This record gives sequence, C-alpha cells and structure tokens, in this order.
Amino acid sequence: MPNIVSADGTKIAYDRAGSGDPLILVLGAFNDRSTHTAFAAALSSNFTVYNYDRRGRGASTDTKPYAVEREIEDLEALIDDAGKAAFVVGYSSGAVLALRAAAAGVHIAKLALYEPPAGHPNPPTDTPEQLQRLIDAGARGDAVELFQTRVIGMPTELVAQTRHAPFRPSLEAMAHTLVYDTTLTRAATDAAGLADGVKIPTLVLVGDNSPIWMQAGGRAIAAAVPDVGEYRQLTGQNHDIVPAVVVPELVDFHTATGD
Repeated sequence: MPNIVSADGTKIAYDRAGSGDPLILVLGAFNDRSTHTAFAAALSSNFTVYNYDRRGRGASTDTKPYAVEREIEDLEALIDDAGKAAFVVGYSSGAVLALRAAAAGVHIAKLALYEPPAGHPNPPTDTPEQLQRLIDAGARGDAVELFQTRVIGMPTELVAQTRHAPFRPSLEAMAHTLVYDTTLTRAATDAAGLADGVKIPTLVLVGDNSPIWMQAGGRAIAAAVPDVGEYRQLTGQNHDIVPAVVVPELVDFHTATGD
C-alpha cells in the first residue's frame, strides 16, 4: 500500500485508482479509506482518486500532539505526491479540513465540500476536552456515544440500538480521532469566516433533508468565496453520500470550471 510521509514524520496511507486529473478525498468522523470505497470507485471513472486514511486512522500512523495544522500538512503532502494541484473533495468534518487547507494557501486547484458542519447555532465547545478525558480513561465506547448524542444528535434510543452493531468495534477503534474532528470543527460556528481568503472555485453540496442550519452554513460558505463559490442543494439527500447522486455533480463542476 502506498504512503507518503508528512512534514512531522507521520505516514499517511492511501489507495490510488483511476485515471485523469487528481482528486483527493478528505473524509470525516468515523471514516477511513475503507468506508467510502464505492464512492472512490465511482469517481475513478473520471479522476485519479487518492482515498487516504487521515492520521490516526486505518493504516496511517499518528504523532502527538494533535494540531489542525498537521492535518493540513498531510493533505499538502498528498497533493505534492499527486504531482500537481488537485481537485479536493471534503466530506463533513473533512470538508472543514479541506476548506481550512485552502484558506491556509495549500495549492488546491478546486474544492468541493459535501455537507460541511458549519454554522451550528449551539455548538458544544468543550466536546474535544470531554472526549479526550474519556479516551484517557479507556472509555472508548463512552466517547463514541458522547459524539453520537452531542455532535451528531442521535436519539439515545438509537445509540443504544447500535451498541452491539457489527460496526461498533470500528467506531471504537477510531474514537481517539473524534477529538481531532471536534477540534477541527469547533471554529466552524462562523461559516463565512471559514472561507476567508479562499479564491479558488468552490462547490458546496447539501441535501435538502439535512438540518436548516447546515443548509444556511453551506450557503454562507459559497457566498463568501468571491465570484467562484457555488451552492447546490440536492433533492432527497441527507448527510450520507450517495455516489449515484454526488459523482455527477462533481464531474459537472470539474468540467464547468476547467483546468
């Protein structure tokens, strides 16, 4: 499996497939490169797709202490490996990471963001610290459930039902990275502010079944990118990526915005 070495020595593992312009997937909480293989495969008909494990997940290593800047460096190293500026597609907290990388001046050709969790009206600002205390105590299951209830907003009954689901061990294995995701998104209350300094073509996709605050945040991000920001609302969609719906939007945007 190929990997690149980030600026601080962390090894970032990735899969590469397809041909065409490079496209890098930046996934969100509870995700590593294995969880969206169907999405990556669908994209590979039009792009050379880099589907990577963010630090601390899957086959990638980790280096303490965590900082958002280190994750930006990871993405920058992948873009350098791709050989030229890439089309970066971010999902959920990964969309916030991609946007922050663009704002920091990382050489991204164009950007697409699927449901960035920006503009939440009542964000729990101490969640990273609470999650870290649970991880330090070895209570990974409790960390998973805190994130599910407090950040995702899952009903407690549904949380209880998933406690013994076959995918639960994989959630607990990534529980320490929930600290990373909530640290990353804690500053996302100012949706427009996240896009400050971004001047590249930027597409924001949000499903019309998703919360109103997320739709408003997506519009604010697109409006904050001068001249080249675009918001598209997807009928019948929610926070889950449906490749048959999302891939055509990404191909259309890439074609319309040129090289």
